[in-house]
Amino acid sequence: MASNSTKSFLADAGYGEQELDANSALMELDKGLRSGKLGEQCEAVVRFPRLFQKYPFPILINSAFLKLADVFRVGMLGSLASIIPERKNAHHSIRQSLDSHDNVEVEAAVFAAANFSAQSKDFAVGICNKISEMIQGLATPVDLKLKLIPILQHMHHDAILASSARQLLQQLVTSYPSTKMVIVSLHTFTLLAASSLVDTPKQIQLLLQYLKNDPRKAVKRLAIQDLKLLANKTPHTWNRENIQALCECALQTPYDSLKLGMLSVLSTLSGTIAVKHYFSIASGNVGSSPRSSDLVRLAQECCYHSNRGIAAHGVRVLTNITVSCQEKDLLALEQDAVFGLESLLVLCSQDDSLGAQATLKIALNCMVKLAKGRPHLSQSVVETLLTQLHSAQDAARILMCHCLAAIAMQLPVLGDGMLGDLMELYKVIGRSATDKQQELLVSLATVIFVASQKALSAEIKAVIKQQLESVSNGWTVYRIARQASRMGNHDMARELYQSLLTQVASEHFYFWLNSLKEFSHAEQCLTGLQEENYSSALSCIAESLKFYHKGIASLTAASTPLNPLSFQCEFVKLRIDLLQAFSQLICTCNSLKTSPPPAIATTIAMTLGNDLQRCGRISNQMKQSMEEFRSLASRYGDLYQASFDADSATLRNVELQQQSCLLISHTIEALILDPESASFQEYGSTGAAHADSEYERRMMSVYNHVLEEVESLNRKYTPVSYMHTACLCNAIIALLKVPLSFQRYFFQKLQSTSIKLALSPSPRNPAEPIAVQNNQQLALKVEGVVQHGSKPGLFRKIQSVCLNVSSTLQSKSGQDYKIPIDNMTNEMEQRVEPHNDYFSTQFLLNFAILGTHNITVESSVKDANGIVWKTGPRTTIFVKSLEDPYSQQIRLQQQQAQQPLQQQQQRNAYTRF
Repeated sequence: MASNSTKSFLADAGYGEQELDANSALMELDKGLRSGKLGEQCEAVVRFPRLFQKYPFPILINSAFLKLADVFRVGMLGSLASIIPERKNAHHSIRQSLDSHDNVEVEAAVFAAANFSAQSKDFAVGICNKISEMIQGLATPVDLKLKLIPILQHMHHDAILASSARQLLQQLVTSYPSTKMVIVSLHTFTLLAASSLVDTPKQIQLLLQYLKNDPRKAVKRLAIQDLKLLANKTPHTWNRENIQALCECALQTPYDSLKLGMLSVLSTLSGTIAVKHYFSIASGNVGSSPRSSDLVRLAQECCYHSNRGIAAHGVRVLTNITVSCQEKDLLALEQDAVFGLESLLVLCSQDDSLGAQATLKIALNCMVKLAKGRPHLSQSVVETLLTQLHSAQDAARILMCHCLAAIAMQLPVLGDGMLGDLMELYKVIGRSATDKQQELLVSLATVIFVASQKALSAEIKAVIKQQLESVSNGWTVYRIARQASRMGNHDMARELYQSLLTQVASEHFYFWLNSLKEFSHAEQCLTGLQEENYSSALSCIAESLKFYHKGIASLTAASTPLNPLSFQCEFVKLRIDLLQAFSQLICTCNSLKTSPPPAIATTIAMTLGNDLQRCGRISNQMKQSMEEFRSLASRYGDLYQASFDADSATLRNVELQQQSCLLISHTIEALILDPESASFQEYGSTGAAHADSEYERRMMSVYNHVLEEVESLNRKYTPVSYMHTACLCNAIIALLKVPLSFQRYFFQKLQSTSIKLALSPSPRNPAEPIAVQNNQQLALKVEGVVQHGSKPGLFRKIQSVCLNVSSTLQSKSGQDYKIPIDNMTNEMEQRVEPHNDYFSTQFLLNFAILGTHNITVESSVKDANGIVWKTGPRTTIFVKSLEDPYSQQIRLQQQQAQQPLQQQQQRNAYTRF
């Protein structure tokens, strides 16, 4: 009998064959929670996550948590603080439980009080005095006091509350000198200061005082930990005296562990505004020069320390000082920084332990920063890396390759000097198929692609392919091909994609690789473009379009419902349309020669009052081309707004494509359509010096060159001349000669964000309309859940969700009454902020016109920088507006009253006849 009841419980709860709705399933799980058998209770508890996954909406989740809280008592109530922060009965329950004689209940109440204090200002204000009394009470055990003190870190909601909490913590630090009490009180003090942003300098001084004067190492470690927290969060509050005191402590301490912690704080500060404060000129007194300061002396002493961590932080401090301070007499510091980096590189590259690799990352980051901030040091840094690359461990080689690639991206002039050493190393590595060797093949190939800048030579391609054929697996080949596509080496990428077509078992993977091969072939066709050779340019573009159309067909076949490849398809379609627009514009320019204006063109222009008509049909064609390029720029803008999860490099790539369209559009307008009103100020040379990639650098160079040419031709020659058409064609060829870069988001999605909407009321069948009377308003409730992938908020986070609701009349029924235009459509918009990834709002919609209406709810998001992204989704429901019974009754009565009058009029007409 018991087994039957258990089976019935599981089946009715929706985990067997029978599926129930959310409320029924929750009721059955509640029965399991209230069962007298422990096994059934545990069974019900573990079934709740599946219920939440199936119905992720707050009404059900709140109810379920309250039922679980009834089982787990106050501890579960604390976990609900973010959902019900202002629930007064919960506040009252926590306050009562703090006075309980049951130790378990008191500990749960302390946990709940901490969580509610963090969420609710009212609760924090009300509980502060209670917590203070318990902490100061003689009857309160010390262990309980240690648990109550951390609650004070949440008393930051207003200045008065924070001030009272600080006073209490100050008394505790003074009155209770035991190690545990000092550690807990000091750490709570620090967290309160960091959250309230008040009296942070005083807290820094207090921590430095304990670091200097307290003999206990545990207290010193806590002080260093809290100083590191404040250095990360509020570096601007550190003054010269604070940094000097920390340097003195680090110079005097005999313990390496404490020195490592202090140097960690100083290395964090050295990369912020605090280091400039330290070396700035004080009021009336000249600050010490960088070479003679205690900070530099400490860093120089630590650069060659036997402890790798201390040496790494010392080198980092020197690097940051060298880059941040712009004095001319820093030659000695520069040399110290370079020598320290070289010694650290030699030490860590021979060790493949995790600690050595972490230290090596710090050193390599410093090298990249030093090469960027002090370009005259970059050559020696690169030579050091190339020399050490031959003898280093594989794990270190991978990191060093990343460093070389970063330096070559910033300083392309160093690329050619790297190739010889890199190719020699590529020939000798890869003797085994271990994971490190495979990773090294990818990293080294990436550096070669970056360093080569232009097309790869036949020798380089032969060496890479020979090495890949001998030891690499398919995944390594694909990763190298992907890097080649990102760097614009499309000929190499095409060959690698071709070699992978027969090594995949999935049909979708085959079509994906085939599409990449076709796209690479299409871009390779554009490498044959030459200036002034316009007929060859047309044939190259036509050949490229042929392969692009093949590729888009394969890409469409590679998409699946779970992976629709929407960004990739739209990006390629835009590329195809852009190439077609370029081809059409070149043909239009050529038409000036093949179809010159007729003899009566001048007369037609004078008659129409449009001087441009004397050029003949080319003027209208140019206007159409300009509008087409503006339309393409708008579509690229839409793709940008729809790519919320894309990395910054991908977004910049889309932005560059949009700017190319705008450039050609502006060129047509400035040279031909409206030379008088053309302005070049907004298209000045911006961004070229801060380009993050070679592709962006070359594109910006083309933009500036084209604008200079256009500005030199503007207003000098009467449009349209052969000089104008040649300038346009050369601009197109210059843009296409820069190899297109397929960025990371085309291949890999590191961040995933989606929104799931639920509308109520909602019909049982999506095709059925919801009935509503025309004299009433429909209250449409929109609920949503923000769903994330494995790395939420990696590039940007959602600050608010914008919901747009609109309705259109699909079909009209009944008589055509004259309805005010405001009542014919609904167009509303609301912004809501998600709370724990959930949001909800309501709309009042009016349907005065009888008939079927189509309601569309579309969502977009706004990130922390105020940028709006069109993420979707777009949901549609149907509403049928019915005539209310009272109006229908009056209308029928009026019709019945009019019928005898109409019949009498008809009889009179018959009588006259």
